[in-house]
Amino acid sequence: MSEVVTANKAAGFPDRVREYVDGLRDEMRLVTWPSWEQVRATTTVVIVAVFVFAAYFAVVDQFVGFSMEKLFATFSK
Repeated sequence: MSEVVTANKAAGFPDRVREYVDGLRDEMRLVTWPSWEQVRATTTVVIVAVFVFAAYFAVVDQFVGFSMEKLFATFSK
C-alpha cells in the first residue's frame, strides 16, 4: 500500500512544482518595484547612517575605554 502512495506522490511532483512556479510568477507580477532613483536614495541613506553610527560608537568606545583606564588606575594605586 505504501508503495502506491509513494508512486502517486512521485508522479504528482512535477505538477506540484509547475503549480508552485506558476503561482510564484503570478505573485511576482503583482510586486511594485522601486525606481532606480528610489534605490539610489535609500542606499545613500543607509550608507550615511552606517557611517554616522560607526562614528558615534567609536566616540562612545573611546570614552568608555578612557573612563575604564582611569577607574583601574585609581583603584590599583
